[in-house]
Amino acid sequence: MASAVPGPKFVSSPCSYAFLGEQDRFKFEGESDFGLPKTVESRILRNVPVVIDFVIGNQSCSEARNSGTWLCHGDDPLCTDSASGNGGYRCTCKHGYEGNPYLSPGCKDIDECSNATLNNCHENAECNNTAGSFNCTCRDHYYGDGRKDHGSTGCRPEASQSSEIKLSLGLSIGFLSLLIIVTLLYFGIKRRKLIKQREEFFEKNGGLLMKQKISSINKTNTAEPLKIFTVEELKKATNNYAKDQILGQGGYGVVYKGILPDQRVVAIKKSKLMDVDKVQVDQCINELLILTQVNHRNVVKVLGFCFESKVPELVYEYISNGTLSQHIHRTLSWLTLDHRLRIATEAASALSYLHSDASIPIIHRDVKSANILLNVDYVAKIADFGASRLVPLDQPQVNTIVQGTLGYLDPEYLQSGQLTEKSDVYSFGVVLAELMAGKEPICPGRSEAERYLAIYFIVSMKENRLSQILEPRVLREGTLEQLQAIAELVKRCLCLKSEERPTMKEVVTELERLRRYRNDPWVNQQSLQESESLPIEEARVDSHTEHLSLSISASEISGQYYSFN
Repeated sequence: MASAVPGPKFVSSPCSYAFLGEQDRFKFEGESDFGLPKTVESRILRNVPVVIDFVIGNQSCSEARNSGTWLCHGDDPLCTDSASGNGGYRCTCKHGYEGNPYLSPGCKDIDECSNATLNNCHENAECNNTAGSFNCTCRDHYYGDGRKDHGSTGCRPEASQSSEIKLSLGLSIGFLSLLIIVTLLYFGIKRRKLIKQREEFFEKNGGLLMKQKISSINKTNTAEPLKIFTVEELKKATNNYAKDQILGQGGYGVVYKGILPDQRVVAIKKSKLMDVDKVQVDQCINELLILTQVNHRNVVKVLGFCFESKVPELVYEYISNGTLSQHIHRTLSWLTLDHRLRIATEAASALSYLHSDASIPIIHRDVKSANILLNVDYVAKIADFGASRLVPLDQPQVNTIVQGTLGYLDPEYLQSGQLTEKSDVYSFGVVLAELMAGKEPICPGRSEAERYLAIYFIVSMKENRLSQILEPRVLREGTLEQLQAIAELVKRCLCLKSEERPTMKEVVTELERLRRYRNDPWVNQQSLQESESLPIEEARVDSHTEHLSLSISASEISGQYYSFN
């Protein structure tokens, strides 16, 4: 079949080629037309219209294969569809094959390995014929790609390869060794700097002196010895001081909940980095020194410390039920009169121990409801001894810079700067008034006459208006005689002159008497008629609140567990 296509048909040999086309459109360009037949062919196909071309049939390659009229012969001949658009196909042999694709046996594989001119294998390589091609493989004891053309590696003796491998391996090992040495040096220097920095922090925070004192205290103390914690131990215990581990925070720092390797739950007190100064460090050391000399069931126990960080960190027993202040000022507080008296007695016992029974008398100097914690059994624990002072036995008072919390601060101490154990008595009197009245020590929202609880309480007693200030539940549960006795104790603690105040031992004795009084049916019966005559203005409380027990969930308690103020 003949058809017109956009170019001539070529029949070529290594020396010449022939084609049939329009003579007027062909332009002979001299010797260059014989040197590069492919280039010339491309040019002529673009410029010289074909006059005649030959194809087989009018089917495409795929159609001819499937219809049984396939006329290409040999090992996988190449079939090309006609470009005329009228059908038909042509057969050719692929690269690496030779023969006439139209006559049997058609295209056959060329054995390039039978003729050295047909392959480019190296002299030390073996040629392996493949379908349409060949590959070169170096003989034994040689290595390389086996070819000898430009850019190939040829075949080189293995001794050379061994030397190169050894050189490469030696360079690699040397570089790796150098890298390891540099890395070890870097981390070694960094570790030494870190150790030196921690030693500096330890010394700056008074660790050397503290370590000596703790060592001597541990030798004479039968209780569990204090532990010196590392930074890594406390980081691990608090999950690197994670926010969800914060128990509470105040003006001077944060308290984190931590879990030690032995699964003990602890509280870790850490000053805020931006607020670190010598005063805070001194307070931290002061608190630690004091707590190491205290062993009382109603005082928070210190377990150890860490002085190798930027700020000293103290580790305490974990107190799970928050502060007394939180429980007093909750809506519909669960605290009965019995609970209030018990907690007051426990806190007073701790203060009495500090004043009279410790090896060296201790003045707390910041007694307040926020520094009285309640453990899992709601037992009171005095906390935060950062402002406390040791008082020599022969020195009943100490001149200090006034420190404490407004609303609880002893007016005489505030005026004179002379600190005595009676300053703690005054502060405890405010706590006792807070327990009975359920009101904050200072409340800016109240009238001027009622703003300060201590003054308001005393004035209410003088004007026989005690029922107006006491908490409704306390009024319901107490008798007239008992409530008057408690109020008198508060009044004595709040005397402006310190010599007129009772000692904490006397306060404990009176509170224990009042608790026995509450549990004595004969005394209660005797006071029944008197209590009925008390002008009580009880607030209405739902009946279910009367049965609230100590099973309050610790998750309901939020805020500051260990005070910093």
